[in-house]
Amino acid sequence: MIVLWTDALIFLLIAIMIGLGFYMRGKEHFRRPFRQIAASRSGMVSLTVLLFFVLVGVLDSIHFKASGDDGYDVISVLDYWAAPLRRQGEKTYSAPFAAFGYGKEMITLDGGATRWDYPRLKYGGAHLADPERQLAGDVLKKAAYGLFQGASLCAFFLLMLWGIFAARQKRFLYGSAPAKSALAVGFGIVTAGYMLCYLSSYYHVLGTDKVGEDVFYQTIKSIRTGLVIGTLTTLIMLPMAILFGILAGFFQGWIDDVIQYVYTTLNSIPGVLLIAASILMVQVYMANHEEAFTSVVVRADMRLLFLCMILGVTSWTGLCRLLRAETLKLREMEYVKAAEALGVKQGAILARHILPNVMHIVLISVVLDFSALVLAEAVLSYINIGVDPTTYSWGNMINGARLEMAREPVVWWSLAAAFVFMFILVLAANLFADVVQDAFDPRRSGNVSSE
Repeated sequence: MIVLWTDALIFLLIAIMIGLGFYMRGKEHFRRPFRQIAASRSGMVSLTVLLFFVLVGVLDSIHFKASGDDGYDVISVLDYWAAPLRRQGEKTYSAPFAAFGYGKEMITLDGGATRWDYPRLKYGGAHLADPERQLAGDVLKKAAYGLFQGASLCAFFLLMLWGIFAARQKRFLYGSAPAKSALAVGFGIVTAGYMLCYLSSYYHVLGTDKVGEDVFYQTIKSIRTGLVIGTLTTLIMLPMAILFGILAGFFQGWIDDVIQYVYTTLNSIPGVLLIAASILMVQVYMANHEEAFTSVVVRADMRLLFLCMILGVTSWTGLCRLLRAETLKLREMEYVKAAEALGVKQGAILARHILPNVMHIVLISVVLDFSALVLAEAVLSYINIGVDPTTYSWGNMINGARLEMAREPVVWWSLAAAFVFMFILVLAANLFADVVQDAFDPRRSGNVSSE
């Protein structure tokens, strides 16, 4: 097994989230908002979609060595399971569910004659004897069979869980509309995912790109990059924002002046130029130390890590300002003044009275910033200062599709696939952010609507 830097940070983030879950479980001021989130239908549905993306990202973050053409390759568990998609490449473009190439070329017939026509694909629809007549019916038949298998498998596991947790599962299935909605969405995701995986054994469900690589595989692999950008940048940004924001608001004076000067200066620097300069420095360093970056995966992971770091360094200022303003208000509250009068140390006041009362702002900002960071990766990769070109990402897919949209006939499926998956992830994150904001905002009262 090989643990990349981003893998280690992802596992650390998961451990922190589990620890926070156990910590918040016994706190009533946290349990109440979580109950409101659980009572929201849109919140539970969006959380189910986000958990699906997280599961794919975690599977793609467990790397190990596998034998390859050059000795060994670094692949993930997702790569291992999706081996047919990785290996069943074509010569060049092919449309979704196609059995023929997307462009005409000179074909040599059995008798030695040549013909200018669309060539048969090497893998897509190769099992069909007469694709022009059999293609549509075969796709429908295999899609129905995949849906049936996926639904049966999902129903089997649900029944097994219901048998193990009979009382709780019955209350879950019949007593809560948000829970039933989340269950229905989860059932649909698993069923549709199984169907697409089954169809991928026979066709390229989202077509292939210029070098013949399966676009469905690229899109699934890009999920990890989007999640890494959104989560690890947050992990890097949070400590600075919380520490400097609380210190500036609580102590004021020269400490407040210094911190305000720092984040005002950072905001004055064009972020794109700072990111471009940092990425260039990383590339020069890796070029001068090639012995430490022998694998393409390791080189791409290091660039992704530095991109997260530079985004974290440049994006903490907004949350810092919010926490400073909230701390300025909290330090004038009666319970803080009483603690100071009783001689409680300043560190204890910050830990017991200030930090817990600004956590709702932290949670809201984290969820709101996640979708913005996912979109930022796409924009940065589009202008070639984002992730490494060898890294699978929606930004690289959009950047590659830029020229494909200008050819005739138009190659539209790479752009469409990246757009749809990014849209689903960002939409789910924004819907969940709205529910979290309603639940944790102390100015709002009442329960979250189940609609």
